[in-house]
Amino acid sequence: MEAILTPPRFPAVILAGGKSSRMGEPKALLPFGQGQLIDHVAARLTPQVTAIALNANDPSITLPGVAAFPDLFTDYPGPLAGIHAGLAHIRENEPGATHAFMVPVDGPFFPTNLVETLAATLTGPADIALTASGGRLHPVLGLWPVSLTDRLADWLKAPPTLKVRAFLDGLPVHVTEFLFLETPLGPLDPFFNINTREDLDHARKMLEVVVN
Repeated sequence: MEAILTPPRFPAVILAGGKSSRMGEPKALLPFGQGQLIDHVAARLTPQVTAIALNANDPSITLPGVAAFPDLFTDYPGPLAGIHAGLAHIRENEPGATHAFMVPVDGPFFPTNLVETLAATLTGPADIALTASGGRLHPVLGLWPVSLTDRLADWLKAPPTLKVRAFLDGLPVHVTEFLFLETPLGPLDPFFNINTREDLDHARKMLEVVVN
């Protein structure tokens, strides 16, 4: 009898460390669905991963039973700082994990099989598996190797730029393109992110019609 191969599973980090300047209040705590946006993202994520951690610089952003930690670099240097803090946390607390799945708190519609799909593209422990939709790369959302923790720290100590794509240049990145979802309200980018009040209103309407 042939052995059944089990897809690898990974821990995840919800990235909620941004300043939410365009929204005017923490996006993670916005009412969404049956709770807050962070609750919705965590519920969608939980079946896909082994554990969840939370990167948040605002102490009011929490998840029951989930470890929360701020950026390790001050002055809000952007998503790279959140990724670095997440990788450092996973390296310390999940010693067997080769990768951590990074997901921004403001993207409520990512696929329910996303982690498994990305994991299938990995060819080694140093690979990065990222998402794209509509021909656009989403450089934060995906599986990031824990082995990049120190390299990313060195970058952030004297960053030539804080753009995620610049840091990725020359690294083994695998990109998977995802199709838009067809809904009664029109096409929906599975990686639609909420930045403004208009985005929030649109996402709430989409939540009522999207079938997982």
